[in-house]
Amino acid sequence: MYWVLQLGGWGTFLAGTFFLANIFNLEYPEAIIINRTIAITLTGLLVSHLLRETLKRARLMQKKLEQSIPWLLLSLALSSFIHGFLVLACFEAFDLYLSQEAIEKLNMGQLLLAVSLEMSTIMLLWLTIYCVYHYYTDSRQRQLDQLKLEGAIKQMELKTLKAHLNPHFIFNSLNSIRALVDLDPARARRAITELSNLLRGSLYTEQAQLVPLQKEIDMIRDYLALESIRFEDRMQVDWQIAADTLSLSVPPMMLQTLVENAIKHGIGTRPQGGRITISSKKLTEKNLLVLEIVNPGALSGAILQTGFGVSSTRSRLQLLYGAAARFEIVSEPEQTVKVTVSIPL
Repeated sequence: MYWVLQLGGWGTFLAGTFFLANIFNLEYPEAIIINRTIAITLTGLLVSHLLRETLKRARLMQKKLEQSIPWLLLSLALSSFIHGFLVLACFEAFDLYLSQEAIEKLNMGQLLLAVSLEMSTIMLLWLTIYCVYHYYTDSRQRQLDQLKLEGAIKQMELKTLKAHLNPHFIFNSLNSIRALVDLDPARARRAITELSNLLRGSLYTEQAQLVPLQKEIDMIRDYLALESIRFEDRMQVDWQIAADTLSLSVPPMMLQTLVENAIKHGIGTRPQGGRITISSKKLTEKNLLVLEIVNPGALSGAILQTGFGVSSTRSRLQLLYGAAARFEIVSEPEQTVKVTVSIPL
């Protein structure tokens, strides 16, 4: 890319100079105009390349701009002087002066200063383009690296949450099975079958950050079938799932964790049990999928601050959606608690 831009830039300078000379019809021999332009272009190509190598070796482009400015100005002055010296040497060697009177009036030092000042305009343009391009690409690369780093951190945090999530779920399920082993071996075997189905389904969710709501609902149905063996008639479930939400994406096992939370802190704490309502709806005008779980019980500070279902859900929503997702848990009339999760479509 450097050589494409370098050769293309100086080639454009060469062609542009010829074009302007023809337009303004300068009253000088055409051969002198052509040779002068070629001399300035070739020496400029050489000096700018040497300038680039110097900047690379000095690592000026890796420093902050305010720290590099004094050195860039010094580099500009030196490169302009060298360019002027080489151009003047070409003029002397091939007799490319436009006016003999100017040569007679000025000594060699004055000529060198005049030509160097003229070449400084060209070198300033080159250095400006080089620095702007470099700092732009460097800034863009830093942004990409930062995004990659943030993405990697989020991936690790999500994996950590999943690693906590599945053992937590298995632990509660095994407790349910353990309670049945002595009381009803047949039901215990059924419970083991249900758990096997759940673990088989969880193998899919382990590989994905998002799954269709239908897949999540299937997992919850298996989980509730397992829990119903323990709670029997003490637990009733009311499903209010909108058909147009089943294909929408949700974080895997997030809803299942909230249902588990509702059973643990709601149904499990009441001798008479109660009803859990699980609902979903799509708010097209707000571009949201809204999931709700209502269970009997009352809120406590321990649940809000240390409950695994609450903390993991908040963390996962923050990592996946940022401020676009919302999580609310509130007390409702008649001793019920409602959890609402709003996810951008």
